[in-house]
Amino acid sequence: MDQILEVLSLFLSVENILMIALGVVIGVVIGAIPGLTATMAVALALPFTFGMEPVTAILLLVGIYKGGMYGGSITAILIRTPGSPASASTLLDGYPMAQKGEAKKALSMALYASCIADFISNLSLIFLAGFLAQLALSFGPPEYFWLICFSLTIIISVSGDSVMKGLVAAALGVILALVGMDPVYGTERLTFGNFNLMDRINFIPLLIGLFAIPEILEFYLSKAREHIQTAVAGADMTWQELKRCMRTIMRGSVIGVIIGAIPGTGATAASFISYSEARRNSPNRENFGKGEIEGVAAAESGNNAVAGATMIPLLSLGIPGDVITAIILGAFMIHGLTPGPILFQENMNLIYALFCGIMLSSVVLFGTGKLAIRYFSRIADVPKQILFPIVLMFCIYGAYAVNNSTFDIAVMLVFGLVGFIFNRTGFAAAPFLIGFILGPMLEDNFRRSLLISNHSFDVFVRSPIDWFFIALTLLSLGFALHRYIQSLRNN
Repeated sequence: MDQILEVLSLFLSVENILMIALGVVIGVVIGAIPGLTATMAVALALPFTFGMEPVTAILLLVGIYKGGMYGGSITAILIRTPGSPASASTLLDGYPMAQKGEAKKALSMALYASCIADFISNLSLIFLAGFLAQLALSFGPPEYFWLICFSLTIIISVSGDSVMKGLVAAALGVILALVGMDPVYGTERLTFGNFNLMDRINFIPLLIGLFAIPEILEFYLSKAREHIQTAVAGADMTWQELKRCMRTIMRGSVIGVIIGAIPGTGATAASFISYSEARRNSPNRENFGKGEIEGVAAAESGNNAVAGATMIPLLSLGIPGDVITAIILGAFMIHGLTPGPILFQENMNLIYALFCGIMLSSVVLFGTGKLAIRYFSRIADVPKQILFPIVLMFCIYGAYAVNNSTFDIAVMLVFGLVGFIFNRTGFAAAPFLIGFILGPMLEDNFRRSLLISNHSFDVFVRSPIDWFFIALTLLSLGFALHRYIQSLRNN
């Protein structure tokens, strides 16, 4: 009882609750602005935590993290501009829903999926930290390689009407991901003497250009520019739709928790894997990419379940799961705390106070999200003649703000043109994006595996985890091939 009272005294303070609420609000707003990511918001907030109590400081940063994960879905759904890379798969069905006048429904599903997944992720952090951290330690370069191979099978699911065009787009994404410095030998690749390309093509300008700019170009090049009312306020999600998507949300949450517990993978990969699995198992798979609410549920549950799970290796092993948890690790160190087994032994009360705050953040996220839907959803009802110039301004600002570089604005415009060409020629942008994200991870882990094994390929079949992901990859490819043959027979 004394320990419980001590935990409550650490957690139950007006300052802690205000910081959680403030963090979530800041995260949602920042996440909804293209180019301004949750990582940037957490990094900027870190200096303001120096004078706070440890629990208060960490809860503020965690609140920003969780709010930013959801906030990125708002602009992805409303204006086809992901606020964060993890929301790139949300727009695949979220934006078509907004075009059909179902923006509020898509935003509501994104919120419910996010909060449910976040809550499950928090429970996994509290009850499964030790087990999942041990699982994460079992992953070496070969295991990561096969995990990414399985992830790349998503390309088949999001290739649109032509699998061949999807594979071509993915290959182009992988090639462009090779631009920059060789990760092993440190030599330049495909930079053509331009020093701006030595640090690879920046992902944020590419993402903004690939999805937002084509919409603006299509609007100004089209003959019909009249404003169509979307009736945002009248179309909301029903409980039947939430119930139908619950299995997808639970599946995406489990995927997000597992991916989040493995350091270095991230929410973007979890989101696409969740989306692919939802499409593979859904009776409405043909409607994916055209405005299927289940697609929004899958994407948002996958990326938001990562948020709590990335804290698992951080708290139990002292290993940050992603860039944001690396910044949070810095907050621990600033306050004289070292995450890991010693922290559990010496500061158990502080750990449980953090757990209480993290659980409360899910509730705060739901309330903040409800308010955000009420006001942000009206964006879809603004005439495009007014909306698109504002969107373009934010795109330019977001691309420039990453590195304060005009070169990134040029990158955004170039990939805007690429996205426009993709739209006109029937190529899907999603396979290109997946190839660009996962290509470097695939190459890096393949080469690291060969280096540690002295160039022996036996390293790729050394563990049960390897065989597990090999089997999943083959099953995924076999299922896709079977579906493709069936579609040919039907035609």
